[in-house]
Amino acid sequence: MNWGVQYMKLDLKNGFKSVYFIGIGGVSMSGLAQILNQEGKNVSGSDMKESDATNKLKSLGIKVNIGHKAKNITDGIELVVYTAAVKEDNPELLEAEKKGILCVERAVLLGNIMDNYNKSIAVAGTHGKTTTSSMLSEIMLQAGKNPTITIGGNLSTIGGNINVGSNEYFVAEACEYHDSFLQFYPYTAVILNVEAEHLDYFKDINQIRNSFHTFASNVPENGYVVINADDSGKDIITKDLKCSVVTFGLNKDTADWYPENISHSQLGGACFDAYYKGKLMGRVELNVPGDHNILNALAACAASVCTGVDMPDITAGLKNYTGVDRRFQYKGEFNGATVVDDYAHHPSEIKATLAAAKNVKHNRIICLFQPHTYTRAYTLLSDFGKAFYNADKVILADIYAAREKDTGLINSQTVADEINKNSNNAVYGGSFENIEKMVRQDTQEGDLIITMGAGDIYKIGENLIKN
Repeated sequence: MNWGVQYMKLDLKNGFKSVYFIGIGGVSMSGLAQILNQEGKNVSGSDMKESDATNKLKSLGIKVNIGHKAKNITDGIELVVYTAAVKEDNPELLEAEKKGILCVERAVLLGNIMDNYNKSIAVAGTHGKTTTSSMLSEIMLQAGKNPTITIGGNLSTIGGNINVGSNEYFVAEACEYHDSFLQFYPYTAVILNVEAEHLDYFKDINQIRNSFHTFASNVPENGYVVINADDSGKDIITKDLKCSVVTFGLNKDTADWYPENISHSQLGGACFDAYYKGKLMGRVELNVPGDHNILNALAACAASVCTGVDMPDITAGLKNYTGVDRRFQYKGEFNGATVVDDYAHHPSEIKATLAAAKNVKHNRIICLFQPHTYTRAYTLLSDFGKAFYNADKVILADIYAAREKDTGLINSQTVADEINKNSNNAVYGGSFENIEKMVRQDTQEGDLIITMGAGDIYKIGENLIKN
């Protein structure tokens, strides 16, 4: 099987009446399954374990198998969809190949679905995709555009991560891992930032920038690329594009969209005047903390205007946005301390989240961090070491392996040692059980406890609150 994601046109309107998803419980996969189910397809799939997502799919009449087994690939299935996390020796994938069933990566399906929408917006970047696409979703809903939405987190306004709307507006995240986003040909492409990430696939930052350039080149001539003016690779990414390029940033001398008169609410949300090429467009009020969200909001403003939304709907939609699951999400209280959960797993994200935490009333900031993948921890070790200076205490959980095997090159004790070279505030906790015990013994009233990482570290916070 060729594991590179190559463009492939699928006749979804007339063909592929029966579609099977390997890993159907994933955030994006469950959303795509719901879209096809609503379009009248016979949708089924499998996942390794039950979850809220699989239970919701079952409630919609979608058959979900627990466990990947060859016998699940029955006669009549016309299309199998898998994610980049699925291995070549997956029994369902092997059985589908044996039966001659067409197998495509998730992005192929998403790209084909996106092609059916005239005003599609694809949000890409190393950080901020879920937040910015959620902001855009709120804006489009406020403007009455009835968008179809597929995002990487649960948005309370739509009761999940998916909304099936009309065939005009589409909002989706565009992930660069395995070059998945090269399947997308959006009307508006948003590029928030480009940093070294997914280095188990990409060779270096230059290869990553070249991929983002190809993604931007997929935008039609009458479309738009909205890009961070301050990103060091901007000129490489936008070189020779035929579409319009609109920039956003903090500096009015370099960006088309920029903020002025920034202030903060008591809960840390930023308020600012949004300007476009010297013209005041409106006053933006955010109900989510962190100055990094100023940039996310500016990107959403720019993309919305490009896609035909008026500024009053944009400011109202941004004010409606109160966050998504696992993005500085308030979880509850424990012994007088506030427990928050955040998905941050890259050094830049960690810095932004902890900077946001400084603007929230607190006694101490205690960060329970679970590194995500051995490759990321090893290649970005020095950056991780410099990312936690805004925390009073950092407790490291064992590395969440995800799709990788332990190479023996890195562990969480090494990450803690690297942090201590810079801010001297980290300890190795290891297991969740041990970390929970450490937190129970040390927590003081007024502390802000942040569970942080892309794995299952959130379970510690939930357990503290529950018990």
